[in-house]
Amino acid sequence: MIWVLVFGLIALGGLVMTLSYGIWLWHKASDLFSELEMIAKRGEELADLLSQVKLPEVTAGP
Repeated sequence: MIWVLVFGLIALGGLVMTLSYGIWLWHKASDLFSELEMIAKRGEELADLLSQVKLPEVTAGP
């Protein structure tokens, strides 16, 4: 009868570990998406700054 308790505890431990890993993975994914949003925002800012750059016109020499 003790083997039922042992296997039950092993199953419970596995369930706890699976849930913990799922929560950890969820946090890592949300951090990744947050960083991707920040990169997109910085890209938009860079594009805006580059659109403001005025290059001098090159004229042909004499």
